[in-house]
Amino acid sequence: TAIKTLTDIDEETLTDEVLKEISNNIEAQFSSVLVAQSVNQIIKNLEDQALSLVGKDIYTKLIKGYTEKQWGKDCKELPSFIIKRLPLRFTYNNNYFNDLYQGIPINGYTSIIENMLKGIEVKLNTDYFKDDTLNKIAKKIVFTGEIDKFYNYQLGRLEYRSLKFETEKLNIESYQGNAVINYTEREVPYTRIIEHKFFNLRESKVTYITKEYPKQYKIGDEPFYPINDERNTSLYNKYVELSKKNQNIIFAGRLGQYKYFDMDDVIINTFELYNKNK
Repeated sequence: TAIKTLTDIDEETLTDEVLKEISNNIEAQFSSVLVAQSVNQIIKNLEDQALSLVGKDIYTKLIKGYTEKQWGKDCKELPSFIIKRLPLRFTYNNNYFNDLYQGIPINGYTSIIENMLKGIEVKLNTDYFKDDTLNKIAKKIVFTGEIDKFYNYQLGRLEYRSLKFETEKLNIESYQGNAVINYTEREVPYTRIIEHKFFNLRESKVTYITKEYPKQYKIGDEPFYPINDERNTSLYNKYVELSKKNQNIIFAGRLGQYKYFDMDDVIINTFELYNKNK
């Protein structure tokens, strides 16, 4: 089932937002708006990369406001690879990714994680940093928290973005008709609305929606996104060098490796770490 999201730059989005008319030749249809920068331009940041891909009109309408709202930084301060994650297609395919097979676990991720943990002792409400016995349980420890916190911020603090969620129960069958709708306007405070029933196509007389608000991370918040700009990347690399002294610790995940991972990337990375450390 396709999940409609307005961060995809596809022909349908462009038709609605920019062109208003459809011609038979798809690429010719967009030639007036996809005014890319010179191929010889040096790409220094996200704005340069976006302009080189889609031109000024689409960058201004669909990318700039959303991106700066999400990251809390000017697009000129963000690395170019962030925008490369989003597919640009001259088709009516509004899937988020280009992968042939796409989906989520039946009954969601809660169910699959519960099944994976069957027979394994799980300790909840446990602070790793206050329980020395955890370091004696195994020869290798997989740490998925913040790498700078692990070292008590001795080299400095890495930056993260956090999120605030507002969930509502609505006494209607459908609010938006899709699992995810993204809001690209800078003036709208949330980045997207999730309508949960459309992930697994449940039928009910009510629906639940969640609005997702990006926010500045502060100590005590849950960190969601590493901010991989030049300053943070340099600091993270220093922590990587420091971590070589702890060969029994495997730093993993977005926070441990200070890197944005999609779910499929997480699974691949997990197997890679396993094979490297088995």
